[in-house]
Amino acid sequence: MADAVSPSAISEGKIGKFLELQAAALRKSGLPGAETQQVLETQGGALADEFVTAVRKRVEAISSLITRIVRVVRSRTPQAALEATSRIQYVDKAVVKTMPNGEGDEATLYFFKADRYLSDPDLEKEYELRGLKAADPYSLAAVNEADPAFADGHPNGTHWKDADDRWCYATFHRWLGERSVNINRSVSEWSVGWWFAGVRK
Repeated sequence: MADAVSPSAISEGKIGKFLELQAAALRKSGLPGAETQQVLETQGGALADEFVTAVRKRVEAISSLITRIVRVVRSRTPQAALEATSRIQYVDKAVVKTMPNGEGDEATLYFFKADRYLSDPDLEKEYELRGLKAADPYSLAAVNEADPAFADGHPNGTHWKDADDRWCYATFHRWLGERSVNINRSVSEWSVGWWFAGVRK
């Protein structure tokens, strides 16, 4: 992982692009000149270190992503999308009806692990850190339909909000020898071990 952020791995072109982005952001900031100059003179080194730390955090967050590209049949009903996975269903039928349909005949999903307990708002921050948003359950179901064994070693899930602003989730995993899908409303934190499915914003 250290190689991904070592100085030798970053080209001059990439460094230049970072500097351009920083310069553009500073020009738009409206920061006062005198105070900004003082910060530059007294804390410039610390700010540079903080910037590198922020970049490092984001680089490390995406370095272990697993990618899956799948065809998605959006015309299916939510129930049909689940049945196509041939998994045992532990679902709340009312929640199944709230599953977002998503869009596009093809989807590229990125899976990541957080390795800590997460509330749903915390999970949103993890998506943001990686430049992702939560994958729609149709796309996630398509991944598990195409590769039924994927969830055996990579129990995976996603979440969404229903019309009443309540968090809901879809998870695919293997438990006691059975491949299953769970659809319900969130009532607690996500435990350690889940792989979360996201798509690019």
